[in-house]
Amino acid sequence: MSKQKIQIAITSILVIALIGITMLLISEKKTNSELVQEFELEKEDLENEYTHFAQQYDELKLTVSNDSLAQLLEQEQLKTQRLLEELRTVKSTNASEIRRLKKELATLRRVMVGYINQIDSLNRLTAHQQNVIAEVTQKYNVASQQITDLSQAKEELDKKVTLASQLDATNITVERLNKRGRKTKRVKNIVKLKIDFTLAKNITAQTGDRTLYVRIIKPDNSILAKSIDNTFPYENRELVYSIKKYVEYNGEEQAVTVYWDVEEFLFAGDYHLDIFTDGVLIGSADFTLD
Repeated sequence: MSKQKIQIAITSILVIALIGITMLLISEKKTNSELVQEFELEKEDLENEYTHFAQQYDELKLTVSNDSLAQLLEQEQLKTQRLLEELRTVKSTNASEIRRLKKELATLRRVMVGYINQIDSLNRLTAHQQNVIAEVTQKYNVASQQITDLSQAKEELDKKVTLASQLDATNITVERLNKRGRKTKRVKNIVKLKIDFTLAKNITAQTGDRTLYVRIIKPDNSILAKSIDNTFPYENRELVYSIKKYVEYNGEEQAVTVYWDVEEFLFAGDYHLDIFTDGVLIGSADFTLD
């Protein structure tokens, strides 16, 4: 084959490869754009729900003559408006804040039901006030049903938001090291546990500093920890952690290594390991010490 033919063949291969890469980038950009649009719709619907609740408090205040109750209604309305302002400043891709504000909205609904019941139970209400309350209650029931319908319709979108924004810890391995830093299988010779894992690539996750928490659970379900005061928040409670690690996440795949210095007696048996960040469990693994 002549040199010219070889050059033509190589050029053709490079052109085909370039076309393939270009198509892949276009497809990925389209997917990301669609996902961002879904996030923005989610946030817009939530803003509408908050606005509706703030308006309902205006209607409820017209139905009461009790100053204490009117003051409580005013406080709840101000809280609703404050949360609405928070929501407007939150980025549509900030899944954790969106979930928090959705939980706050559920709390507001329960509080409003309580106030409606209190107002209904007052014996000194005028016929006009009772009619207004009935109208507000009907609006609330309609709004609640609409919110329920929206929640069901958005359930799949919520999953996409969570999966798209959270980090994932993969390829988790645990090595047992002796005092010479060499691998060992005998539990009595272990002086250090080396834990390696990978933070997967995620182009939709927020970049920047992250705090990783690793929990090592012993066979008796107790936690390996240097202090019981070493805790982090998770699902409205505090969990004790074994290891804390600061990393700077840039959205690309990233290898992480942490160590546990053995200063206590280790049982032989099955151990469990969990990794958390941003209040989310991002990876788990099991390992056995013989």
